[in-house]
Amino acid sequence: MLLPALLLSIVHVQPGDTGVPYRQPQLAAAHGLVAMTFGGGSSIYFTSSSDQGRTFLPPTKVAETGALALGRHRGPRVAILNGAVVITAIAGKKTATGAHAHGLPENGDLMVWRSIDRGKTWTQTGIVNDTDGAAREGLHALAAGPNGSLFAAWLDLRAAGTQLYGSSSKDGGLTWSKNVPIYSSPGGTICQCCHPALSIDETGRVWVMWRNALDGSRDLHITNSADGVHFETAQRLGVGTWKINACPMDGGGFAVEKGLVTSAWRREEDVFLTGPNGEERRVGAGKDVALARAKRGTYVAWTKSGAIELLKPDAAAAEQLTPKGGFATLLTLPDGSVLAAWETGETVETKRID
Repeated sequence: MLLPALLLSIVHVQPGDTGVPYRQPQLAAAHGLVAMTFGGGSSIYFTSSSDQGRTFLPPTKVAETGALALGRHRGPRVAILNGAVVITAIAGKKTATGAHAHGLPENGDLMVWRSIDRGKTWTQTGIVNDTDGAAREGLHALAAGPNGSLFAAWLDLRAAGTQLYGSSSKDGGLTWSKNVPIYSSPGGTICQCCHPALSIDETGRVWVMWRNALDGSRDLHITNSADGVHFETAQRLGVGTWKINACPMDGGGFAVEKGLVTSAWRREEDVFLTGPNGEERRVGAGKDVALARAKRGTYVAWTKSGAIELLKPDAAAAEQLTPKGGFATLLTLPDGSVLAAWETGETVETKRID
C-alpha cells in the first residue's frame, strides 16, 4: 500500500520498557543540535538529533518527579545554549486530589535541569518561582536569547486570581532572577488554564503571548520587554472576540521578525492567523494551534477530529499532516525547514517539512 507523501518520513519515538505513553513534545534547535523533550507518567525525557531532525537518538530519562504537570499543553520545555541544554518543567512531590485536581502536582514548582554533555547526563539546578507552589497550574514557556540568556513565563497563583509572571537567567539556568509580574488583568484574572507562548527576538527583546479574561472575553494578548523586567502595555490580537464563561485550555503560537508579530490561535471552533498589520483570517476548524516562520513563510498546525492539519505558506487550504495525533509543535530549523512533533496517545512522532 502506498502511503501519502507526508507520512513517509515520520520518525516514531517509542516508549521504553515501562510502557508509559510519551506525551507533550517540545522542540528547540541551536549550536548544531535539535532537541526534543517530553513527559511520560511522572518522568521527563530527552532526545536529540544532529542531522536537522531526520533521525533522533534513543530517549534518555532526565528526571523522575513525584508528580509532573502533563497534558493540555503542560509538560517540559527545552532550550539550547552554547555549552548547555536546559529543561524546565513544573513538578511536585505528590499529585493533588479533589474534583478539579486534573492530575496536577499538589504544590507545583517550576524546576530546572541542565546538561553540559549534550543531553547524556542531567543535574537539577533549582526552582524558578520564588513563592512556593505558585506555578502549580502547570503551564509555562521557556526561550533562549541571542546572548545566551534564558527567560521563563508561567501562569502564577501566588495571589488571588491567575497572573502571568516571568524570570530570567544570565548564567545558563544555574540561577534565576527575582520573579516579575508580566501582566495582571484588571478583571482579576487572566484565562486560568491556557498556556502562554514565549519568544526572544534577534535584539534580545522578550515577547509573551497569553489568553486574557476581560469583560467576558477570552482573547489572545501580547506584550514585550527590552529588559525582561518592564513590559509594554498589552495588545489584543485579532479583530474578533470570544465571549465564553470558561477556560478553553488552548493558547496559540506566534513568531516575531524585526518587531512584527505573526500569530495563530483558536477562537470558538475555528483557527485564525493574524499578520503584522493586525488583520486576521480564518484558516480552518480546530484547536491546539502551533506556528512557525521559516524561509518559505508561515506554517500553522492544529488538531481536527483526532488528526493534525498543516497549512503551508501560500497554500489555499490545509492538508493532513497525520491521521492520528494531537498537541503539535512546530520548530524552524537552521537549514530553513520546519520540524513538527506531536503525540499520538502512545508515542511521540516527528516529521521534517521542507
